[in-house]
Amino acid sequence: MEPPAPDELAVGRALAAQLQVRCLAAGLRLATAESCTGGLVGHLVTGIPGSSGYYLGGVIAYADRVKHELLAVPDATLQAHGAVSAQVAAAMAEGACRRFGADLAVAVTGIAGPDGGSEAKPVGLTYVAVAGVTGTEVRRHQWHGDRGANTRQSAEAALRLLLERLGEEPVG
Repeated sequence: MEPPAPDELAVGRALAAQLQVRCLAAGLRLATAESCTGGLVGHLVTGIPGSSGYYLGGVIAYADRVKHELLAVPDATLQAHGAVSAQVAAAMAEGACRRFGADLAVAVTGIAGPDGGSEAKPVGLTYVAVAGVTGTEVRRHQWHGDRGANTRQSAEAALRLLLERLGEEPVG
């Protein structure tokens, strides 16, 4: 997959800028755990000058072993539900919160495509989770684009969910 053209990231950059203002104002620290987005959420966040004031870091957990070892996703959860599931997304976000000592963490897991889908879990299926002191919320999305579009939409959905969690109306 080729990197997205700069204009394709305009919405994500706008959402990340809005997130930064909100997190800095509230004194919140953020971490990320990404699978199908391959670090795009972290890239969008760190693309905004001043992100070091609130962003602690992230994990790109593509392999199940990494999800388990770095984010403490239980093997039983991976076996029972599969890596692309609401349960794993929630466990990834919660694990990132603990691992980084963050106030909030967002996790993304899904099937970007063009291969890897099934009837039960088609290409474009993505779960986004946000975890923090007030609990964990997971959203299911089904995208219908190519790999690049599915990845971009998943990253934007992660930023939107973070903003909603912070009581903000996402712009972009």
